[in-house]
Amino acid sequence: MRERPAPSEAPLGADSDADFHFDIVPETDQSFENALAKARAGGRLTVDDGIELIATGTEHRGIDPVRKEQVLEAADRRRASVVGEDVTFVANLNNNVTTACNTGCLFCNFKDTAHQFESANDGEHAGFTKTPAESRSIVTDALEMGIYEVTSVSGLHPAFALSDEHHEILKSFDDPAREVDYKPPAVYDTDPGTYLDQMRAMSVGDVHLHSMTPEEAAHARRGTDWSYEAVYRELKAAGLDSAPGTAAEILVEEVRDVICPGKISSDEWIAGMEGAMAAGLDVTATMMYGHVENAAHRIHHLKTVRDLQDRLGGITEFVPLSFVHQNTPLYERGVVGGGASDAEDELVIAVSRLFLDNIENVQASWVKFGNAKGLKLLNCGANDFMGTILSEEITTRAGGTYGEFRSVADYVEMAAAIGRPAVERSTDYRTQRVVDPDDNPLGPRLGPRADGTPLLDGRGGADRIEPTPADD
Repeated sequence: MRERPAPSEAPLGADSDADFHFDIVPETDQSFENALAKARAGGRLTVDDGIELIATGTEHRGIDPVRKEQVLEAADRRRASVVGEDVTFVANLNNNVTTACNTGCLFCNFKDTAHQFESANDGEHAGFTKTPAESRSIVTDALEMGIYEVTSVSGLHPAFALSDEHHEILKSFDDPAREVDYKPPAVYDTDPGTYLDQMRAMSVGDVHLHSMTPEEAAHARRGTDWSYEAVYRELKAAGLDSAPGTAAEILVEEVRDVICPGKISSDEWIAGMEGAMAAGLDVTATMMYGHVENAAHRIHHLKTVRDLQDRLGGITEFVPLSFVHQNTPLYERGVVGGGASDAEDELVIAVSRLFLDNIENVQASWVKFGNAKGLKLLNCGANDFMGTILSEEITTRAGGTYGEFRSVADYVEMAAAIGRPAVERSTDYRTQRVVDPDDNPLGPRLGPRADGTPLLDGRGGADRIEPTPADD
């Protein structure tokens, strides 16, 4: 049995890691010093190199503070040489269609079991499902405020199908609820429409629609022999512009077996990403860490992402997501005792920058970390600081406490605090503009209907309203 890591090494913050008997453990034949020298020289890192850097050496327990700072400095230098000093952000809205889901991921408190949404159910729940008409209204209003992007990531509602044709295929199963997680829309209080309906509804004007994770694409092809590429091509024709690479969590099966046994496998996630890129869509990639995984799992995940980018080159950014443990089944059941430490968060950002030598943009999340820590991570290798978000609910429902909106003025102030310029960007980073701090009022200008007016001023208060519940 592997030796149990010290609390500073273990992102789960509990003793339960020893119970999993993982086959992949943070042991290497490399030295920290050699790995750091290679990182400083700009060489491509091996898995062993990555493990040594993210663990600050595997020959001892815990994170060495001096070595940690050496890794952070190397990553910050690499960030400056690759993307410069800009702190980028996108003016966006999150509009998620439904919280109904039966997948049962133990790290999630966003979803609500789908049977709660059935008309015959008398119980109360805090979830929601939006019709296509409601989604269109929400996006239309936000587009007038000046957003560039609408992000939509939703639960796997059993009545959600790709199209009318897909409904007919799913109905043909002998026991569709059991075999393909399908029940017809008539069973539910609210019909979410089809995925194509929702894409068309949210594709208002020239807004950039960022939606349909590999997990959602798998749901949109369940019970069929359709390829991911074919599904994404239909979604693209309906208005989809790019796909988020969430649902990745940790791309190692022995970890997924613990935290999300009902979710698609790592190979399926890769196939979904390949299908999206084959359909001509840009994608992002994520890693949700700080639960039961160890340092070696994190690097194996980065290697999978790097290999995918080597093959296809369509990943525009990498987004490390620190596990917010409060209110999640993993925490409530005692599987984990907490999330990642500050030092681990810094090292994940830094080693992501150093290891992913073929992905230019690394994101720090103010939703996960708050402003002060998020800014610190921008000096650890990250260059992007998310988006205005208008609304953020997945993290909030899991116990996050850092708010649901940042204005352009907020971004200018935060970037100035670390001596760097705030830069509004498009989703794909191909269009960018440096925000002039003296160009008041400060609002977005890249959106199809943006004119520099602050997103929320004059629409319910100075930069703070209660936005429509949704999330990335």
